[in-house]
Amino acid sequence: MTSLITTDLPDLTLISKGKVRDIYATSSPDHLLFVATDRISAYDVILQNGIPDKGKLLTQLSLFWFSKLAHIIPNHLVTANIDEMPEEVRKYKPQLEGRTMLVKKAKVVPLEAIVRGYMSGSAWSEYKKTGTVHGIPLPSGLVESEKLPKPLFTPSTKAEQGEHDENISPEKAASLIGQALYDKVSQAALKLYTEAAEHALAKGVILADTKFEFGLIKSPTSGEEELILVDEVLTPDSSRYWPLKGYEAGKSQQSFDKQYVRDWLVSEGFRKGLESGKEGEGSQGWTIDQSVVEGTRRRYQEAVDLLTK
Repeated sequence: MTSLITTDLPDLTLISKGKVRDIYATSSPDHLLFVATDRISAYDVILQNGIPDKGKLLTQLSLFWFSKLAHIIPNHLVTANIDEMPEEVRKYKPQLEGRTMLVKKAKVVPLEAIVRGYMSGSAWSEYKKTGTVHGIPLPSGLVESEKLPKPLFTPSTKAEQGEHDENISPEKAASLIGQALYDKVSQAALKLYTEAAEHALAKGVILADTKFEFGLIKSPTSGEEELILVDEVLTPDSSRYWPLKGYEAGKSQQSFDKQYVRDWLVSEGFRKGLESGKEGEGSQGWTIDQSVVEGTRRRYQEAVDLLTK
């Protein structure tokens, strides 16, 4: 089983190549083509080999959540049916099938809209040192993986490719984008997380935290800027999913997300300064062992099956 690491669409104009998605212009001035490749990144580093069908699984799950949560906030999806896309896209159907969305162009809000329902990841690291998460004081005595008293909106900066996102306080986030827009983003993110977490729990999955991205488009009716949900949504790449069975606060959890890959990298000697590979500068980068590739794909597939069936 092969992975699609790089898209090959010579008749389309590549606008952006992200950690996972390639974004192309189309003949429609109002639309973009999002292609989810099988690339995988960890610690903001794109790894050398990919996870077969990962892009299709991410797309399948995003489409599920876009539909399920559309009553909370509109999103950028136009269609995932290639036969309904512009002619220059349709000729690449064999390469794009199952991993492509035609979406509305939007002005992206420059925040990672993170919502945390459980104490994990960078939130746990900060809390151990200061008793705060993104500068927000929390009750003392919380333990790793513990459910928070209520979900927290914890924004971070949206870093350029290769840079690291920076956790910031709600106050700093509001100063960056304006209080009114900040309030809209935080309220929408909390509603999205709450409903998604309830659905996941009913399926035997804990949604510990997730990252949303939002954009602004001109409303066709009022002409004013309207907030919409963009990018992927609630995938194992942008979320921390744990199986409910076996969950126990006070320790790290088994996961359906990239933590499996992160843990493997650390066990192999990955650390800050070795992003380009084990040999440091000039190396070709990190390649995941085949067993880890297969294990990661299995976890992603299981998450999709549990959440959507």
